[in-house]
Amino acid sequence: MNQPILVAGAGPAGLALALQAHAHGAVVRIVDRRPEAVRPSRALILHARTLEVLRPLGVTRALLDRADIAPAADLRLGSRVVRVTFGDLALPDTAFPHLSLIRQMDVERVLAQALADRGVEVERGTELISVREEPGGVRAVLRSPAGSEEARFGFAAGCDGPASTVRAQTGLGWTGRLYPAEIVLADAELDGDLAGDAAQVVAGRAGLLFAFRLGERATWRLLGTRPAASERVMPGSFGPAVSATDLQALIDAAGLDARVTELVWSARVRVQRRVADRFRRGRLFLAGEAAHAYSPATGQGMNAAIQDAANLGWKLAFAAARSCPGACAPGPLLDSYDLERRPAARQLLAMTNLAFWAEAATGPVPSAFRARLAPLAAPLLPALAGQPRLVAAGIRLVSQLGVSYRGSPLSAEGTPRRRGGPRAGDRLPDRLVCADGRSVRLHDLLARPGVHILLDRGAAWPGDLALSRFVHVHRLTSVPGRGLVAVRPDGYVGFRSGTADIRQLTAWLTRIGATG
Repeated sequence: MNQPILVAGAGPAGLALALQAHAHGAVVRIVDRRPEAVRPSRALILHARTLEVLRPLGVTRALLDRADIAPAADLRLGSRVVRVTFGDLALPDTAFPHLSLIRQMDVERVLAQALADRGVEVERGTELISVREEPGGVRAVLRSPAGSEEARFGFAAGCDGPASTVRAQTGLGWTGRLYPAEIVLADAELDGDLAGDAAQVVAGRAGLLFAFRLGERATWRLLGTRPAASERVMPGSFGPAVSATDLQALIDAAGLDARVTELVWSARVRVQRRVADRFRRGRLFLAGEAAHAYSPATGQGMNAAIQDAANLGWKLAFAAARSCPGACAPGPLLDSYDLERRPAARQLLAMTNLAFWAEAATGPVPSAFRARLAPLAAPLLPALAGQPRLVAAGIRLVSQLGVSYRGSPLSAEGTPRRRGGPRAGDRLPDRLVCADGRSVRLHDLLARPGVHILLDRGAAWPGDLALSRFVHVHRLTSVPGRGLVAVRPDGYVGFRSGTADIRQLTAWLTRIGATG
């Protein structure tokens, strides 16, 4: 019997997780304590890897229709202004070789609409009060305007932010600390010499200032850093507003030639760096900002949240479909979530911490770097930007295209070993192949939910394989050999072998719950 899955929180992590789990056969219930979906956006970037994991869910076209996929930025370093563009980067192994500027609000709307189209409505105004594990499932208490309700689920996923109820109920640690800096967000009208639609990025002694034409209540969205005020603000939430005078002072300190003519909305946000001690306790899971909190540097929050969801959603769906009485919960399949995503989170924490130190720290070293050394390096930036491979390497790192799960219990190398190509646990890169008598991009073949078996040209057809509706087989006539590669629903190689050994493949499919 398919056990229902509870998803707490309808931000990017919760919506993507519910969509991924439902797409792989799960019965999903998603709740959010906010009575309405509308809230100001904190995130503004989708990276290539995030678009890749969302593609099989059929939402990338709607996302890209709302995004700027060829963004430009005027980087202001002292008196120098350097134009940098991020469209059509040298990334041949992805269908999304660009940065995508898009508001978090729009991402949430697209994902929520996709769920609604599939008959899953977000239960807004419904708060998770408590959740506990019991033999064979979890029991949750939910409260809505209609009253309190006690319900039973197979699994529960906490996508409920830094103050996660699910994390608190598990008793898992929340290791890290607050930054001494805070973020100021504002939607405003500006008057000044601001060229076209390019974002304005100013690196000054006091910190960084960004201005994008992506405001939700006014033309411009501003994001600035400054030392944190003394008043206590809950990390990750919107704190008190700033005045137009304070916002203008932040703009003036950055040296941006612009005047605030109307301030429509503003808020202060305290920033922290934290990672939960574990992302799983029994049948309770953490994803997104319930599992990790980063600085906004390099735009990882929303992206890491969605990639958590893409990793966990299909695993919960396959586990929920198993007949598993009593206290049993599939071990390697569900253990793999923490083993794969927590190391990735710690790597991101190190990268974002270093980037935020360079952007926002007010000590003598980072301040001198921004005020003195960065302007001296400005003349070199156009030449560096003209090196596509160098730019691509940076974008590849930021976009998490290099994240690998080689040590995962779901990553298996068959016998005989396959030579060349991505190893088990690596992301499958995109490229042009021949399949079913036509030339096609490899990721086009993977653009639907499920596990994908890629047979070499000379591989035996797996006629005796007990396929489920979530296992798809493709023959790549352009790839010589007699082996195969099995690709997980999140686009990572799970199993590969130099021959099409049905016994080994069946053992791996059984391990992930994709047989029958």
